[in-house]
Amino acid sequence: MAPSHSFHVHASSSHLRWSNAIAPALRVPSGAEVTLELPDGGGNQITRENAAAGTALSSFRLDLADPCVGPVYVEGAEPGDVLRVDILDVSPAADFAWTGVFPDFGILNCDEEFQTPALKIWDLHTAERDGYIVFRAASPRILVPFAPFLGVVGLAPAAPGELPTVPPMPETGGNIDTRYVTAGASLYLPVRVPGALLSCGDAHAAQGDGEVCGMAAEMRATTRLRVTVEKDKPWVKGPWVLTAAPPTKAAGEEEEEKREYMCLGIDSDLREATRKAVRGVIDWLAAEKGLTRVEAYMLASVAGNLKMCEVVDMPNYTIGCSIPLSIFVS
Repeated sequence: MAPSHSFHVHASSSHLRWSNAIAPALRVPSGAEVTLELPDGGGNQITRENAAAGTALSSFRLDLADPCVGPVYVEGAEPGDVLRVDILDVSPAADFAWTGVFPDFGILNCDEEFQTPALKIWDLHTAERDGYIVFRAASPRILVPFAPFLGVVGLAPAAPGELPTVPPMPETGGNIDTRYVTAGASLYLPVRVPGALLSCGDAHAAQGDGEVCGMAAEMRATTRLRVTVEKDKPWVKGPWVLTAAPPTKAAGEEEEEKREYMCLGIDSDLREATRKAVRGVIDWLAAEKGLTRVEAYMLASVAGNLKMCEVVDMPNYTIGCSIPLSIFVS
């Protein structure tokens, strides 16, 4: 059923800090669809023109990175609730994306060979049609699947004050840089303030798990979301992702069977981030699937998968622990 109203947030409603004191850009009812215009992860500082002129990185300001658009106040959302964010569409809003190497950033930030700034421009003219973007056109060609997603989806934190947008927040998300947040996926976030105060940004045309050099294929984008307040999900203590179904599936296979439910553990300690993700899966299996916590721990070990979703937005790591829904047979 089509929504009765359409809501839109312009890119001018952007901010560079997480705070529950930021005035909402928009108020919407639960179940509404919202379209947001998003600058790229660099705040649109890089253009084809300054890249061609060789001046893009010399004038780049890291303090303007990861702008978020919003916040959107969702009526009826109260602390203790969960906001489900269905990703309906993520589309390029410009004909290019970019990847950069910056000194002292990325997982190899101490390696001398990566201390010289470097920039790669990706052409997006035919990305949606072809399903890939070209890393190298000369033989042998290198083609990367075009898989747009939102790097930043988050809610305002409960604590007063301001938090930077680059590190992901352990409870309410933000810069999770998790490549599974594509069209067709759903993100579940614990609400900590009235209205939830949702903001988004940092769309990527493609990214590998970890985003190891610190940048993905950063693109300007337009995204369409559905926001729904949900109750009685006590296991949602941090971000959860219900992945999109693959575009093709075997005959007789239900779409839901090809999806995964993934808890994101976020912490400054890599092992603790992993523990959070695993504990979250145990919480869900015990609450929803009728397992004891010991049974859930064993099932997570046998059927679960760990993913290093983001390892560069310091001080926090994002680790996913996912369970394929295909193992649950009715």
